[in-house]
Amino acid sequence: MDKDRIAGAGKQAKGSVKEGVGKMTGDTSMQVEGKADKAEGKVQNAVGGAKDKAREAND
Repeated sequence: MDKDRIAGAGKQAKGSVKEGVGKMTGDTSMQVEGKADKAEGKVQNAVGGAKDKAREAND
């Protein structure tokens, strides 16, 4: 498993927490930050997945 997949999953989790806290507290900027973190994490996870597939293809 590529390190980008792990880091991406972590960012997605962090983003979910931020978004949830933002919703509970009514802090819209925190909600937006959380959504941005989640999106960044999804992209990073996808990059890691592509690297994994490339490694598998070379094996």
